[in-house]
Amino acid sequence: MFFVVKYSEGFKLKLVKEYLSGKSGYKFLAKKYGMKDSTPILRWVKSYEKFGEEGLRRKRNKTVYSVQFKLEVLSFMKRTGSSETETALKFGLKNPPLIASWKKAFLEGGTEALDRLKGRSSMSEKAKNKKSKHIEEKEMTYEEKLERENELLRLEVEYLKKLRAFQMDPEGYLEKHKQRYHSNSKKPSN
Repeated sequence: MFFVVKYSEGFKLKLVKEYLSGKSGYKFLAKKYGMKDSTPILRWVKSYEKFGEEGLRRKRNKTVYSVQFKLEVLSFMKRTGSSETETALKFGLKNPPLIASWKKAFLEGGTEALDRLKGRSSMSEKAKNKKSKHIEEKEMTYEEKLERENELLRLEVEYLKKLRAFQMDPEGYLEKHKQRYHSNSKKPSN
């Protein structure tokens, strides 16, 4: 088991400014402040350079991203070999580790897993969901199962078409869809 350490905005800003002063490198700063890894500092610096102090703030309201947007981000990363940080900056995302969670979800559960809600449900909710899912699977007719499978296949075909278009002309594709990415990243959660 590991614990996620959350750093204050002030701490992040302090390290970013110290790094940008040119006197210290990522690894030196990590060691100086007792951090196990310098990767977060690199992310903070890149985010600060792109978004200013806003890039170091934790989001108060969660942004909801569409499955299509998540797939486009993942396909860009795979196609270009970009890191999570580079990809996040390209798409205006302030939280690069979010991409890792999308990638893991996609690899484990495919397109459908990218559409699941984030967060933990209560124990009673888990029990209800497990019970209702079991009943739902039994009650789902053959026709309903086929409709569900068709919808997943449609999503996959749409994803592959967009991936192909992106692979043929990455810059053109991104420019064409830039407005959509921008509007997707500003959607408030319900």
